Amino acid sequence: VQLQASGGGLVQAGGSLRLSCAAPGIITSVFNSNNWSWYRQAPGKQRELVALIPTSGITNYLDSVKGRFTISKNNARKTVSLQMNNLKPDDTAVYYCNANRGLTTVWGQETLVTVSS
Repeated sequence: VQLQASGGGLVQAGGSLRLSCAAPGIITSVFNSNNWSWYRQAPGKQRELVALIPTSGITNYLDSVKGRFTISKNNARKTVSLQMNNLKPDDTAVYYCNANRGLTTVWGQETLVTVSS
């Protein structure tokens, strides 16, 4: 299974970006049975969970992004998105999408987000 991430880029502080993670190679039922999340890793820091949308649909967010980031998924298109508004320089990192189902975890491609001050 490959997860294709896109949407990163360079943006000024206060701007917005939308990350997308596509899973074209899996069937819809498998897509729906996964917990989906976005992680990020800034230079010199550990990877951290940014947003989670489990099978229940109840989303969770890192405290520092609450109110600014929104995770969503489109089951029909088999995509998971992360809408990021009011970006801050501290949001600069490599972002990864992640699919987890039981003991199986799949990481997507990295996509770089750079926020200039």
